[in-house]
Amino acid sequence: MRNTRFYLCIALISVFAFASCKSKKIGTNTSKEELPRNSTTGPKDQFPEKKTPPIAVHLQPLNYQLPEIPREFRGVWIATVANIDWPTSPTDPFEKQKNDFLKLLDYYKSLNFNAVILQVRAAGDAFYPSNLAPWSKYLTGKEGKAPETSENPLTWMIKEAHARGMEFHAWLNPYRATFDLKTELLSPSHDYNLHRDWMLKYGAKYYYNPGLPEVKSHLTSVIKELVANYDLDAVHFDDYFYPYKVENQSFPDINTYNQFKSPGQTLEDWRRQNVNDLIFAVHKTIEATKPWVQFGISPFGVWRNQDKDPKGSPTRAGQTNYDDLFADPITWMKNGWIDYLIPQIYWSMDYELASYRKLNDWWSNNSNQTNIYIGNGPYKIRDNADKAWDNPREIPDQISYTRTIPNVQGNAFFSAKSLLIKNQDVAQTIKNELYQETTLPPAFQPKKPAIIDIPVVLDITADQTLTKIHLEKPLDPAIRYALVQGASELDQLADSEIHPIWVGGMRARALEVSSLNKKYLAIRWIDHYGRIVQTQVYQVP
Repeated sequence: MRNTRFYLCIALISVFAFASCKSKKIGTNTSKEELPRNSTTGPKDQFPEKKTPPIAVHLQPLNYQLPEIPREFRGVWIATVANIDWPTSPTDPFEKQKNDFLKLLDYYKSLNFNAVILQVRAAGDAFYPSNLAPWSKYLTGKEGKAPETSENPLTWMIKEAHARGMEFHAWLNPYRATFDLKTELLSPSHDYNLHRDWMLKYGAKYYYNPGLPEVKSHLTSVIKELVANYDLDAVHFDDYFYPYKVENQSFPDINTYNQFKSPGQTLEDWRRQNVNDLIFAVHKTIEATKPWVQFGISPFGVWRNQDKDPKGSPTRAGQTNYDDLFADPITWMKNGWIDYLIPQIYWSMDYELASYRKLNDWWSNNSNQTNIYIGNGPYKIRDNADKAWDNPREIPDQISYTRTIPNVQGNAFFSAKSLLIKNQDVAQTIKNELYQETTLPPAFQPKKPAIIDIPVVLDITADQTLTKIHLEKPLDPAIRYALVQGASELDQLADSEIHPIWVGGMRARALEVSSLNKKYLAIRWIDHYGRIVQTQVYQVP
């Protein structure tokens, strides 16, 4: 019995040895590529091969430095109130409104602009679904009526702006409650109908009473809802704080003043304090919700005239921020409550009462370490009593002058249709002479330092339609977007077309861009504050 078992074992060992040798011989003559892609058995006389997991191999960046991309703010205001710029008509189908918006974006993208400032709250209303305001009549033709689409218009607009590498600044008019006195057309959910005690009639409009604590709380909630729910780059206020003065009328807030003033506080100082309190509250709300979202304000172009204050500008403006609108941008900047200021200097270079040239100098000297961009008024071109605006070079000359001023980092233009509908020749001059190249908007420093994981690229693949960038692990949410360039030669990279890929904090594992199919690829990783985290250059395998 034992001998039988012994010989049986010897026979089995011989069979297995022969099979093993035969398997090795076939394996050496058959490449992996010849096996079926999904085969699990291989040839019938080959044992299954257990594959080991592939080891991740990082694509090593080249030791090659790209020059810095210039920084300059190039913004355009898109006014929705009274359908100034967009939508062209509130009764247009939403699909037409979308097409018109894309035409606006594409036009300004072609001029190498890098930011849009879109009015999302014109008069106690909203261009987005809100629990705090009705849908705007300027979007749907009737206040409170939702647009006929399953899309969120604001989400879509932000996405389209970002897809073109443009920042999206959400512009709100905080205190204007109505644009006229036709209150019977207001939605039942408008604050005029819900909180009549908040409203003050002045001239041909109603305004939120800035002196009421509940108004400040409500407006702060509006900002929080907007910032929390949307991928904004900035919250933006315009120049309407206390309203511009109406002849022979007084703003009717004397009762509120008597109720809330501090001992010895003048009416003017109390009003300025009300605005300051709102600006501070909005600043703190944004900081607590999404600290990377900028807060910018575009005040009237004159703080104070020198005849009122020796620290004021050499101007003779009929109304000013400090004395008439009760807005004090100097205080906001000194306290760090805002990230940027765009004074509206809508006058010609040497206008006698308020010179563009002199006001550029004044704001530069009073920037208080805040980013200053200049607001320009191309809507006046060939349409103003000041004959300087008959010269189509007025705006190009203004931009050129602004670029010579320290502490000023760009321009914004009011409004979108003024360079699209009427003055395309001026727009082309701006592009050909001043905006020839793509730039990035200015970056900001976070209040608290943060460590950001630098993306590691595993592989880059390209076909006829897409270039795919595969990453070792999901992106750090602090990465906001990437700028990708491709070229056949290294020395061509810096001048090649820039393709933005906006990820908005998503933990993407791979990025896609229209196929570059080039030998070399450059990726600039940019964080929520606009800072370039790192620039990587690769030779595509």
